[in-house]
Amino acid sequence: MIKHLIDLFFHPGCLICSTPAGAKICEDCRSGIHFIKSPLCTTCGMPFPSKESHDHLCGKCYKKRGPFASVRSVAIYDGILREAIHRFKYNGKTSLAAVFGEMMKASIADHDYDTIVPVPLHRKRLKERGFNQSLLLAKSVAKGLDLPVDYLHLKRVRETSPQVGLTVVEREGNVKGVFRIEGTPFFAAKNVLLIDDVITTGATVAECSRVLKEAGCKRIDVLTLARVVFL
Repeated sequence: MIKHLIDLFFHPGCLICSTPAGAKICEDCRSGIHFIKSPLCTTCGMPFPSKESHDHLCGKCYKKRGPFASVRSVAIYDGILREAIHRFKYNGKTSLAAVFGEMMKASIADHDYDTIVPVPLHRKRLKERGFNQSLLLAKSVAKGLDLPVDYLHLKRVRETSPQVGLTVVEREGNVKGVFRIEGTPFFAAKNVLLIDDVITTGATVAECSRVLKEAGCKRIDVLTLARVVFL
């Protein structure tokens, strides 16, 4: 806790590379982050390889829309950002949540959200890690937006095997029935911003969104820090 407060308020060096810096992330590290920009899919947010285009539906979303209204991610999950996220999640570098949250918040335009909801962890994983990285990001994003963060009603009720190495179909099956709503009327007619750290195929956020929609949500937008881009 003490180390986290020192990093957060005094940040003697870059929170990623630890070199002396006037900002929480030095210019070298920031320049190594590949921010996602247009053109991209207007629904799932996947960037298109060609820059000589405009935002439009990708082939996958044209054939089948997800239960969410839109997905947006700040940057590509590679290089320095991938390393920083690993430090954040697996090495307890929780002070990065404030920096990551600011990056995510900067990508939000005018909003009409009623609440922010983080993708939940199973209690066993939460006990092992000590924190839910998506909840820390959600709290950081909510700061200054005058929005509540709700982490009590969307629950992960079953532990799943790691998604790494699974196909798209296997990932969808792995998270099927994993989430449940407690206190269903809470989400009735609400606009929700769903927060996660990384999106790969979108199976997890799609299942969360499906459950939220069944609970009466009017609109669900997804915002993640990073996304895996398949070339």
